[in-house]
Amino acid sequence: MKDHKPQSDKLEIQFLEGPQSRFTELKFILTTLWELIRCFRKLYTLGPCITFFGSARFKEDHPYYDFTRKAAGEYAKLGFTIMTGGGPGLMEAANRGAKEVGGKSVGCNIKLPVDQMPNSYLDRWVVAKHFFIRKILLVKYSFAFVVMPGGFGTLDEYFEALTLVQTGKIKNFPIIIFNKEYHKALIEHINLMKQQGTINDSDSKLCMITDDIEEARLFIMEHSIKHYGLKPKFHH
Repeated sequence: MKDHKPQSDKLEIQFLEGPQSRFTELKFILTTLWELIRCFRKLYTLGPCITFFGSARFKEDHPYYDFTRKAAGEYAKLGFTIMTGGGPGLMEAANRGAKEVGGKSVGCNIKLPVDQMPNSYLDRWVVAKHFFIRKILLVKYSFAFVVMPGGFGTLDEYFEALTLVQTGKIKNFPIIIFNKEYHKALIEHINLMKQQGTINDSDSKLCMITDDIEEARLFIMEHSIKHYGLKPKFHH
């Protein structure tokens, strides 16, 4: 018969160790600081922007491309610089729409394993090494976000903006989602979160969901231009 004595000797857990070099961490901090300074200097004279998010995969002959181009043109006419990720697809469409009406067009690109070349409709662009740097730049210079049909990156930036508004890190920030049909499942999931209590009713109203360029233009005028007291800059 076995003796069932309490085991007194417990196994000691060996915790995993990762890179702990202080020099490496300091180097990362300094290079990140320099990257921020470099980007701030290049974008310093931008003025208020509206940032468009959308897929790089829709070509010039796609209806989403044409819609994005028209919407960006209308918002550029209000005096906003149109900012995108600077790549092809719907980013190019937004930059193109701005240029075609005489507006300013800027790209805030990200360095990826497969380089994304800047589109040909940019007045200026920067390339960030890290997504968090890019997000800092987009929030710093933008007075509204426009979300077009897109993939993981588009949704990541959309929910980042929503979270910042929800938590009060940025206030009264207009977020517009275009194309109800494409975002149908997303809208249903937001309603599900509200029903389950993971977000409040007020949280579900933090953005405008529409198919109407003019409705969104009026929304931007009310919540960006009027709210922040933006005024036209006359050239003498």
